Amino acid sequence: MSGPRSLFETGHVASPDDMMSRAAAQAFLERVVKLSKADTIDAQLSGGYTGNIRFAANRISTSGGVTNSQLVVQSGYGARHAVVTTGDFSPEGIERAVRQSEAIAKLVPEDPENMPLLPPQTYSDVNAYFDSTAHLSPAERAAAAHTAIDASREAGDLAAAGFIVAGSNFNAIASTTGLYAYHASTSANYQLTVRTDDGTGSGWAGADHPDWKQIDFKAVSDRAIAKARRSRNPVAVEPGRYTVILEPQAVADLVQLLAFALDARSADEGRSAFSKHGGGTRIGEKIVDSKVTLFSDPADAQLLGQPWNGEGLPLQREVWIENGTLRQLAYSRFWARKKNARPNGGLGAVKMAGGDATTEQMIASTERGILVTRLWYLRQVDPRTELYTGLTRDGTSLIEQGKVTKAVKNLRFNESPLFMLNNLEMLGRPERVAGTEAGGNVVFPTLKVRDFNFTSLSDAV
Repeated sequence: MSGPRSLFETGHVASPDDMMSRAAAQAFLERVVKLSKADTIDAQLSGGYTGNIRFAANRISTSGGVTNSQLVVQSGYGARHAVVTTGDFSPEGIERAVRQSEAIAKLVPEDPENMPLLPPQTYSDVNAYFDSTAHLSPAERAAAAHTAIDASREAGDLAAAGFIVAGSNFNAIASTTGLYAYHASTSANYQLTVRTDDGTGSGWAGADHPDWKQIDFKAVSDRAIAKARRSRNPVAVEPGRYTVILEPQAVADLVQLLAFALDARSADEGRSAFSKHGGGTRIGEKIVDSKVTLFSDPADAQLLGQPWNGEGLPLQREVWIENGTLRQLAYSRFWARKKNARPNGGLGAVKMAGGDATTEQMIASTERGILVTRLWYLRQVDPRTELYTGLTRDGTSLIEQGKVTKAVKNLRFNESPLFMLNNLEMLGRPERVAGTEAGGNVVFPTLKVRDFNFTSLSDAV
């Protein structure tokens, strides 16, 4: 990795629209901090560039690039603090943001949960920046899109629609306490939907990785095309409890919601599935099948996340569920102080450990079940059990006597990831997935589970 180049030259920078080096970003933020007249100031700088290409109906429809940069200034007087965000990086614009944050901070009421700024910290070294992604050309993005467009055109009865976005980004933070943190990263994301011309079939596939070279665009396109063909003319099946094989995307869609719920404060206050009846939390209890281990680790080779959170608190490997047992919950700095616990920064990059079963082995071992590509439109029903409702989408198939036999109409489900992870039968290898609410940095395996609860049919393709 040659690293991001610096725009901070001769003591002046017009705008960090492109990548700034660690040293350049630190020099920039130190100048912001020196402008402060408040008791404390914490300044955060981010910037980067992303290029994108969008296509539909087997034609490229848009291609472009976006630069984005911002400075976030938080000034504090004791327990009073206020934030101002600006994209004006002129000397006047920067000073105006600092003065405005100071003026507002003097007017607001004291924050009862205010925490002092962190002193200097030590962070793990995570290499999430790849030249192959940062220096990508529009022609390379177009060539990737054509792996789907050309194949669908040649087929004559398919229409491909997709989005490819790739670029680089940096985040940096500095404060009056001497804290400084910097992280540079790249990301490449490809999501594709292929529809059949009779309107009955739809297939989806996606991929995400910080290194453009690690994505096999043709394989992703071929997978979506195959799913579209297989999902044509779906038949209705009776709703009920089925053995299901959930591909990694579908697992992430549902189980990541469980990860979001691992909040210590909600559990302590009796508002979550991890609250114990009569008070306390369920830490130390077995809550799911012993084959389940869920952890965060920005340095994991499949995750490569930012090694610090928005306050500059270091993020490290944190095991949340180990062999089915709840090991810890996410503690903010404020709640950790209140409960005499260790603040752990919450869940950033999330991974579920897997097994070595292949999807083909799972299918072959299934007498009757349903294969699910992904889930859609999930909404919470009950926070005390983590019950969600949603729909299958873009490739749902019936398995009979160890073989995929036909496409089935999409189904609505009512299911909790906690219930589902207590009904595990087989696990595949963990894969980085493309389309969750958290973006990349999410890794889950294929799962085979029993008694998944489908409640009704949907005519939507």
